[in-house]
Amino acid sequence: MFDRIDAKLLNLLQREGPKPVAELGDRVGLSASACHRRIRALEAEGVITGYAARLDPARIGMELDVFVDISLTSQSEEALSAFESAVKSFDEILECQLLSGASDYRLRVAARNVADFDRLHRHCLSRLPGVAAMHSAFALRTIKGFEGYPITAG
Repeated sequence: MFDRIDAKLLNLLQREGPKPVAELGDRVGLSASACHRRIRALEAEGVITGYAARLDPARIGMELDVFVDISLTSQSEEALSAFESAVKSFDEILECQLLSGASDYRLRVAARNVADFDRLHRHCLSRLPGVAAMHSAFALRTIKGFEGYPITAG
């Protein structure tokens, strides 16, 4: 799918974020203009969908990372759509995945502390439509955070 240079470029961008094109080119063995063309092509193809800064949660006051498994009362299209629409309206919900298995969804939420999670639980999570059961687990510490998908040439 990707040649060696694209794979190296994508891995660099995921792990280190945007850098000057000349620096990226040096690191992958391309001129700045050739590197720029590669990046633009990957953006145009939808491989690169955007750029964002990664923040240190503790430095912005978010001490708790909480995973919340949700089971719904119904798996009808209407119930799933209503739940998913509601989830998108809460900024405190960082991620939401539809699951196979015992739970229907897994949410990842950020909170300042346990009292803040209690507030979030009462004013956000408890208002999500169609929830039959909710189980929360607090992350004690992150061993390996997400730094990007493994990209190989081939």
